[in-house]
Amino acid sequence: MKTKPWLTLEDAQRMAAAAEAEALSHQWTVVIAICDDGGHLLLLHRLDGVAPISSTIAPAKARAAALGKRETKLYEDMINQGRTAFLSAPLDGMLEGGVPIIVDGHVVGAIGVSGVKSSEDAQIAKAGIAAL
Repeated sequence: MKTKPWLTLEDAQRMAAAAEAEALSHQWTVVIAICDDGGHLLLLHRLDGVAPISSTIAPAKARAAALGKRETKLYEDMINQGRTAFLSAPLDGMLEGGVPIIVDGHVVGAIGVSGVKSSEDAQIAKAGIAAL
């Protein structure tokens, strides 16, 4: 039987703190969602002043990145390049800003961020992952 690493609450809190620091350094208000490899929410971190819809979008981005084992930017690019049939895929959150968390070659979860430009959301997510 194979074994693999998994995320703990402490890991999620450390990543959320780093992601928050990145957002605040640019005066961005966002929601940071961290999920496990099955797309189940471990932590939702909502900064003051962010639009309420971001609390729905960020977890969807995290879930899509975890289940797809890839950045959600790839889905957005695919759709924008004309593969609109992919919109019928059973995933929400196919916008840039969801990034898988990879440890020892295993996807152990993902971070989804929503609240600013999609590229900035991804920047914040990657800053969180770097803290792991």
